[in-house]
Amino acid sequence: MRMELRVCKHCFNGEHGNPQKTAVTQDMVACAKQVREYKDMIGLESLYIAMVEEGDTGGAEALPVIVASIEGSRVNLSDTQLVMEDGDGNMLVYPEPKDILEVLTRNLDQIDSQTRNEIMVELSEESTELVG
Repeated sequence: MRMELRVCKHCFNGEHGNPQKTAVTQDMVACAKQVREYKDMIGLESLYIAMVEEGDTGGAEALPVIVASIEGSRVNLSDTQLVMEDGDGNMLVYPEPKDILEVLTRNLDQIDSQTRNEIMVELSEESTELVG
């Protein structure tokens, strides 16, 4: 299985002026980095983390899937999403931060049960409220 987390680089860096979104984005990246560090323990082939900037076409680095929505007459590409590909090439896409955090923290729980190392990520209050 392969995974790719795509997040808005400006949200991650706090440049959009939304502290809640910045905290959640930073938590998603921190969780993904921990999962990537221990990916072999859960049979994960790879986990890519892509920082998407305005104008990028979805920021796909490894998995060619882009989430879009239609609002009125405009098509909006999602700059934050988690894409998972299984061994048969089937794709699962999570565009909602709540779902992304739940998937990543479940992976961390799975890894935590198999190691003695401290691997859990301390989530911000904003992320805890989102998934709690």
